[in-house]
Amino acid sequence: MKKNIVLLDLMIYVALPLFMWNIMRDYTGDYYAMLLSSVPGIVYSIYRFIEMKKVNTFGLFILFTLIVGTLIDVLAGSSIQLLWNNVYYAAGISLFFLVTMIIGRPITLYFGLDFAELQGYDRSFSKRLYHKKPLYILFQLITLCFAMRSGILAIVNTWLIMEYGVEAFDKGIILRQAFSWIMTGVTVAGFFYIGKIIKDSPHLVKEVQDELQEEKTDAV
Repeated sequence: MKKNIVLLDLMIYVALPLFMWNIMRDYTGDYYAMLLSSVPGIVYSIYRFIEMKKVNTFGLFILFTLIVGTLIDVLAGSSIQLLWNNVYYAAGISLFFLVTMIIGRPITLYFGLDFAELQGYDRSFSKRLYHKKPLYILFQLITLCFAMRSGILAIVNTWLIMEYGVEAFDKGIILRQAFSWIMTGVTVAGFFYIGKIIKDSPHLVKEVQDELQEEKTDAV
């Protein structure tokens, strides 16, 4: 199943856009070829969002980035401006991740709460547990990885545009997907490690249970 998802992602996010870009640019021009080549990824992302069947932090984040990403492409007006808009967008996303860390609300912690809830765990309990020091630090580090991914992507794409101009588009497609897979691997590994810590630290679970029970007693 996972292998099929990887192959489908490769086809939708890399192979098909590159094919459409190289075939259609001679007929529609660079700008419209860029816009059209993004359509398969947009449709596929919407389908994946609907498949989640639940609106949560992760789903809203995906929907927001999809809408904003599409708007900056459509409103660019030219092929080279579209490329630069994507640089600014990646830099903005990187800053967003950093801000969630600075204010003490790393967004990947809330992604973790969404995934735990989908597996049947109580969200209030999980939130209290995830804020315990060893787990909270890991969520901060995972969020930092996301910030670095977008920041590095913005820097490299800036270099590609300055070096290759419009021809940086296809190179950016491959780079973006490669970074996406790397971050997926880092995220999965991070969440697995968090699960391992929880499994190996029953005292943390007991501590949260006691805290919640004490709050219920005080409320009565």
